[in-house]
Amino acid sequence: MKINIDGLEVYWPYEYVYPEQVLYMTELKKTLDAQGHCLLEMPSGTGKTVSLLSLVLAYMLRFPDRLEKLVYCSRTIPEIQKCVEELRNLFNYYSEQNGAAPEMLALALSARKNMCIHPEVSAERLGKVVDGKCQQLTASFVRARRRLDPSIPCCDYFEAFDADGRDVLLPDGVYNLDELKAYGRKKGWCPYFVARAAVQRAQIIIYSYHYILDPKIAELISKDLTRRACVVFDEAHNIDNVCIESMSVTITKRTIDRCSQNLDTLGDYVKRLKETNADRLQTEYERMVEGLREAQRNRETDRVLANPVLPDAILQEAIPGTIRTAEHFVVFMRRVLEYVRHRMRTPSVLVESPAAFLRDIQARMAIDRKPLRFCAERLASLTRTLELADLSDFGPLVLLANFATLISTYAKGFTLLIEPTDDKTPGVYNPVLHFSCMDASIAIRPVFERFQSVVITSG
Repeated sequence: MKINIDGLEVYWPYEYVYPEQVLYMTELKKTLDAQGHCLLEMPSGTGKTVSLLSLVLAYMLRFPDRLEKLVYCSRTIPEIQKCVEELRNLFNYYSEQNGAAPEMLALALSARKNMCIHPEVSAERLGKVVDGKCQQLTASFVRARRRLDPSIPCCDYFEAFDADGRDVLLPDGVYNLDELKAYGRKKGWCPYFVARAAVQRAQIIIYSYHYILDPKIAELISKDLTRRACVVFDEAHNIDNVCIESMSVTITKRTIDRCSQNLDTLGDYVKRLKETNADRLQTEYERMVEGLREAQRNRETDRVLANPVLPDAILQEAIPGTIRTAEHFVVFMRRVLEYVRHRMRTPSVLVESPAAFLRDIQARMAIDRKPLRFCAERLASLTRTLELADLSDFGPLVLLANFATLISTYAKGFTLLIEPTDDKTPGVYNPVLHFSCMDASIAIRPVFERFQSVVITSG
């Protein structure tokens, strides 16, 4: 069936269409024409997904100069797979009507855990363990060492992709996660990196909210997407919670204890590197003097502990002198850790603003706001200099650095809450620090500002 929606011919892959679906597509077309944003609601089970895909695909084919890409975000893997199948059905209908499917590439993207085909790495169940083992095999400095010592293990799928697959275009069509994995096995290439490489060329991308809302992930995956895109958040009745969670930090007593261990380990790495290769630390110091934007951070196989939404102006500044050298930074983080440990020793619930926290840490520890703002990015640089491939064990320290960066960056929209007990063990002393984002717009505002049209839709 072909439907005329305000002058646009829309291919509809079913025999019947509800009036609500026609109205939904009409309002969506108005949004795309105006190059603006919209909030659309339609009852569950009335074909919201196919209505959206049919209208946007027709619009992209009719006006390729106005709209280049559809970025479809959903919550769970089953919802992503369902959207892919609806899109495949639509492509098949185009093929039946026109003799050929649209010359477009559409693919789903998920975490390494859901796409890895390495026999040992894919056997792990935890996502952070899979990520860590992948880094151990594919990080640039690990591969550089392997050129000198072939006994160092590697991922044959990534090596084959790097050698032969980077310049090969993924054929047009619709790919779900299983099909990408099958394509990877057939070619002998890593399906995760095949999909990562294809994201820029693909006209339709389907992935999780976090790939565009969580600044630590978006920096890796979505930073180069074109402005002439329509970003859709489906099943968005809980999108405010996703935004808030992506910008919030929770630190427990166990986190603090493990942070101390992380800093001991980091200090040992720095000491060892200083004894064996001091030039590398000196080179990093010189980069710190010049600024943060070193070319090394663009290596896609290295884990980048991205700075959570720092203003661009800050990223162009030089790192403060108090944390430029590796030893000074480790000492600085120990002072931050001890202050946070001290603040968590409270007999009653404590609520305060970021400004009050910054005043107190300055008065008690003589720690200024500016070096705190650079903690996350400074830690990222140091882990690359130390060539730490598996960062999964450094999660607590990363959390502390992100907390320091966030609380020193945002004066409004956040609240600090310290409780002497947690919900699981009431009555038992087990302090918890919550740095909670109270304003969901902080995470989603960059998406509205960056992309031509953003559609928030739900049932």
